[in-house]
Amino acid sequence: MSADVRPIAETELPDWLRTVHTGFLTAKPVTGSDLAQRAKYSDFSRMWGAFDSDSGRCVAALRSFPQELTVPGGAAVRSTAISNVGVLPTHRRQGVLTRMMAAEFAAAAARGDALATLIAAEYPIYGRYGFGPATSLVEWEIDVPRTGLDRRLAAPVDGGRIELVDVEELRLVGPELHERVRARTPGAVNRDERWWNLATGLEQWSYRPYKGLFHAVYRTAEGEVAGLAVYSADDQWADAKVPMNTVQVKDLLAVTPQAERALWQFLCSIDWVLKVRTGYRAPDDLAPQMLPDPRSARVVSSADFLWVRVLDVVRALGARTYEVPGVLVLEVADGTGPAAGRYRLEAGAGTCERTAEPADLSLDVAALGSLYLGDTSAVRLAALGRVDEERPGAVALADAVFRTARRPWCPDIF
Repeated sequence: MSADVRPIAETELPDWLRTVHTGFLTAKPVTGSDLAQRAKYSDFSRMWGAFDSDSGRCVAALRSFPQELTVPGGAAVRSTAISNVGVLPTHRRQGVLTRMMAAEFAAAAARGDALATLIAAEYPIYGRYGFGPATSLVEWEIDVPRTGLDRRLAAPVDGGRIELVDVEELRLVGPELHERVRARTPGAVNRDERWWNLATGLEQWSYRPYKGLFHAVYRTAEGEVAGLAVYSADDQWADAKVPMNTVQVKDLLAVTPQAERALWQFLCSIDWVLKVRTGYRAPDDLAPQMLPDPRSARVVSSADFLWVRVLDVVRALGARTYEVPGVLVLEVADGTGPAAGRYRLEAGAGTCERTAEPADLSLDVAALGSLYLGDTSAVRLAALGRVDEERPGAVALADAVFRTARRPWCPDIF
């Protein structure tokens, strides 16, 4: 079978969306309201489809959209975010996805994007296209009675206060707070208007109706919003008289440890609640250690999350800061994209340029993506055979240069 890979026309959106749903094993109907919302926010030049040469049917889909990724040091790097990737089971293993990725990388390079990002639904696929897992996540379930917290102390002890607010108030204070958090959180990405509209129910998909949520805002003693928590609660009772409820955190952002502590204290002090699910957090999140008994927080999920693909090595490495000074010459292999070459990184000055100097390290672009945000150890990658040391001591220097004091975290699925 052969397929034509190209950007879709707006009239082909229903066929394209059915392909996305089928690829994700969901038999969701394609409604007029869903199509209208998708078209409202879509750049059809960035929505790729593969069309069967015989039937003309869309058999594979991929879309991208502009994104800003915060890197160590606080810079926001221009990226192309890839999502809605799906290939019909009748057309797998025929090189269709490879062709769509190549087309998107070429378009991204022409736009001047330094990086590509995605959330990998399947681990084995995306390393072939130069992506490397760059952040991780952990979700804890907190057994509230075991925490040792005094549940009578629902109010913060630092002079601040917790307020429950409605959707309209959240829509006013949430975006500005998120920008403050994002600026200091490597791995975080921007949230556009559509994100906030879906998160607050102003817009919704027919197959994913908005469910009412609770919104808690932390204000400092001076009245400044410094944190928020969005959460739901179930309605579980044992023997009709014993509450067994669980709070599920959907979003928790804080610009200070004080705000973060106050929000977790609040969530663990809600009446009738026995357990709190934290939602996806950074692996070194403070929440468990903020509890008198950290063992009351049990890990229920742990996985890789945001994957990064470096497109422009010079711009990407030059955008972030580094923990220690040092000079490294990197030989980067990239069989499917534009990153191949030899580069001299001067970490102290934060500069990167192409060079003909002898390489200190050799690695492929996927390993570079894993190193990029500071979450992955160069020493571990070398032990796994993914980084080759060409100069003695270079792996240890790379580990010190790239690693960060706090682990990167991406709060958002896209």
